[in-house]
Amino acid sequence: MDSSGGTLFDYVTVGHVTRDAIEHPKRGTFYRVGGSAFYSALQAARLGLRTLILTQGVPEEIEELLAPYSDEVELRVIEAEQTTMLGTRGTGSERSQSVLAWAGPIEEPFTVDTRILHLAPVARETPRSWQGRADFVGLTPQGLVRRWSREEGPPLVQLDTGSLLGDIPTVPPAKEAAPQDVSAVALDADLLPERFDAAVIAEHECPDCRELFKAARRHGASIAVTAGSRPTTVHLPGGDSVLQTPFPPVTAVRDEIGAGDVFAAAFFVALAEGQAPVEAAVFANVAASARVSGEGPDAIAHRKEIVL
Repeated sequence: MDSSGGTLFDYVTVGHVTRDAIEHPKRGTFYRVGGSAFYSALQAARLGLRTLILTQGVPEEIEELLAPYSDEVELRVIEAEQTTMLGTRGTGSERSQSVLAWAGPIEEPFTVDTRILHLAPVARETPRSWQGRADFVGLTPQGLVRRWSREEGPPLVQLDTGSLLGDIPTVPPAKEAAPQDVSAVALDADLLPERFDAAVIAEHECPDCRELFKAARRHGASIAVTAGSRPTTVHLPGGDSVLQTPFPPVTAVRDEIGAGDVFAAAFFVALAEGQAPVEAAVFANVAASARVSGEGPDAIAHRKEIVL
């Protein structure tokens, strides 16, 4: 699934694909592919875009994790000693995460040739710059406002490679270090990319993203602030105007993991296609509502299913 250099893509995501350990009150712990780079790329692909994921980790593990989606997205893996693994407990405002393994920062210079570049860190891994063409740059900085006990140093956990796929309850790896709980930290302006055209953050991240808003004003970028089932707030380029758009009614929220990433991909695609920021947010909200109405990545909607 490797892409050769110079190939034009419509959408490229950069960030760690993760192996998520999800604690469920009835099903116990199960494992699932995750990471903003994955969820956003899959949404972009289902909107009809030719999509590449640029990630870092153990190639064999990530290829196995993404095997069910290999006909939808292309993949490039920078080799590392381990694949990032996140533990997730609870839902909604009660959700908490921990870092069980970390693939480290993406330090290898990379070249892109894409209409849309989406920088999608989950654990402070994305670089500030790149080479090549990116017509539109989107940013979801959630991984830049996270810290945990050991951001650097030796591996946190030695993982087995079994039971990587699906929502199948499995026994946790035998040699697992204590989870390193994730907490919030103010965004360091030095971690922001050299330019971006739009960003998406969650409402609870706003207090830590003051530097993001300052940078957005400099770049003339839009920022969408999601708030679950409550209206999405859109800060227009220049920072002078703020508008809101409601979230579509959802009969029942079945699984919210990745909803913000789905929103971001749909928002960036709509903006790059020429929609106004509020119109793009309406489109993205419908895509996110489809995601939370189902379970797992299979609930991510195709373009024809996103009915405004």
